[in-house]
Amino acid sequence: MKEVIVIGSGFSSLSVACYLQKAGKQVTVLEKNEQIGGRASILEAEGFKFDMGPSWYWMPDIFERFFNDFGKKVSDYYELIKLSPAYNVFFEGGNCIEIANDLKKICKTFDEIDPGSGEKLSKFINRAKENYKIAMEDLIYRPGISITELITPKTMMRLNLFVSSITSEVKKITKNRHLQSILEFPVLFLGAKPKNTPAFYNFMNYADFGGGTWYPKHGMNGVVKGMETLATSLGVVFKTNEEVKSIYVENRKVTKVITQKEEYAPGIVVSGADYFHTEKLLAEKFRNYNAAYWEKKTFAPSAFLYYVGFKGGVESVGHHNLFFDTDFKKHAEAIYDKKTLPDNPLFYANFPSITDETLAPDGLSTAFFLIPIAVDINDTKEMHDRYFNIIMERFEKCTGERIANRIVYKKAFGVNDFKSRYNSYKGNAYGLANTLRQTSVLRPGIRNKKVKNLFYTGQLTVPGPGVPPALISGKIVSDYIVKHKI
Repeated sequence: MKEVIVIGSGFSSLSVACYLQKAGKQVTVLEKNEQIGGRASILEAEGFKFDMGPSWYWMPDIFERFFNDFGKKVSDYYELIKLSPAYNVFFEGGNCIEIANDLKKICKTFDEIDPGSGEKLSKFINRAKENYKIAMEDLIYRPGISITELITPKTMMRLNLFVSSITSEVKKITKNRHLQSILEFPVLFLGAKPKNTPAFYNFMNYADFGGGTWYPKHGMNGVVKGMETLATSLGVVFKTNEEVKSIYVENRKVTKVITQKEEYAPGIVVSGADYFHTEKLLAEKFRNYNAAYWEKKTFAPSAFLYYVGFKGGVESVGHHNLFFDTDFKKHAEAIYDKKTLPDNPLFYANFPSITDETLAPDGLSTAFFLIPIAVDINDTKEMHDRYFNIIMERFEKCTGERIANRIVYKKAFGVNDFKSRYNSYKGNAYGLANTLRQTSVLRPGIRNKKVKNLFYTGQLTVPGPGVPPALISGKIVSDYIVKHKI
C-alpha cells in the first residue's frame, strides 16, 4: 500500500485524502494548526462558537456528489437548513432588499423595483442554469493541463460569454444600480471585479437564485467534521500541530517530508497548503514557479474579519446580510487598482445564531463581520478597531438597531493573521481571482513538473476559489493520480 502525505486539512485536503484512501492508498494528513479544517476552523471562546472562514453554503449538489462517491449522503453527517430569506441587502438610507429563497419571488421583487426586469431575470437565470450544467458536467472536473479541456461543442457555442463580462450581462437585465449590485455580488466569491470576470461565470447567479442559500447545522465547521468522520472511517490518519518544515527531493522524487516532530518517507505528496508556501519548502530548482510569476498574478481580496458575541438578539437583519450602502465600484478600485484600504467599505454581516441557537449561551448571540480589502496590507490593531467602528456606525444607521453597546466579546482577524495562521500568500483570503487569464490551464498546475510524486490542490489551482471548488479540486488531483497509476 503506497503511503500518501497530505499537507494541510482544508476542504481540498480532506477531499483528496478521502478519494486516495478509497483508491487503496494509506493517507496521513499533517495539519499545522491545532484543529482540522484549514480556513474552515472554528473559534470557541466564552461559550461562543464562530466559523472562522467560509460561512455561505451554496451549490449543495457538489457536497451531495462528494458524499455519494463514498456511498453516503450529506444527511448522514450533518443537517441542512434552507434559509428564508436567503439574505438581505442594505443600501443607503436604510433601504433593504430581501432576497427570497424562491426564484419566482426574487423575480417579483425585481419587477416591483424595476418593472420588466423580472422577466429578463428569469430568462437570464435559465441561461445561467445551462452554463452551470455545462460547467459541472464538462469543465469544472478537468485537471487544467491542456487548453483543449475548455473546447467542447457546448463551450464553442458560448464563446461570446468568455470575452464579455458579468457587468455587461447584468446591465441587460436592469438599469437599477441596486439590482445590478445584487447580480454582481456572487462573483465576489470568484475574487475579481465583475467587469473583469467572464460572463460565463454567471452560473454563480444560478447557484445563488436557483440553488438557494443553505446553512449546515453547527456551521461550516460541521461540514469539516462530517468529512473528517468519513475520512477516519476510511482509514485516513490525522495529525494536528504538525507543521511541515521542508520537502526533500532525490532523483526527481520526494523522499522525505520533515516536520518539527517527525520525518516521513511517502510515496506521494499532495499539498493543500498555500501553493507559494509549499514551493518554498522545496529547493529552488524543484519549484514550478518563481517569485516573479506570483507577483504578476491577480489575487482575490484579503479581509478584515470580526467575531462578535453580544447580549440579546437582533430583529432588523437576517442570517446573511450585505451592506452595499456605499460605492461598490470605489471599493473594488481600492482593492484591485489602488491596493489601498477603502474609505467607505462594503461589508458582510452574518448572524448565525438566528438560525442555530447552539452557537451562543442563553440570552446571547453571535455575529461575524467581513470587510474585503486588498492583499498584503500591513494591518494593525488600531486599523482593525477603526474599521470596526466604521461598520458598526453604518450598521446601526442602516438598520436602526444598536448592538455596539451590547458587545461582550470581540476578536479581530486580518491580513497578518491569514499569513501567520494559514501561510497565505500576501494574506489573501480567497486565492487567485477567476479572470479569463487565470482560468483552467492558466492557473497554477496540479502537478509538479520537476518532481514526479508531488501534487497541489486547493484554491490557487483548478477549479478556483470557494468551498465547492475545493471539494472538486481534491477529486481532480486524486483522479489524476489514480489514472496515471502513480
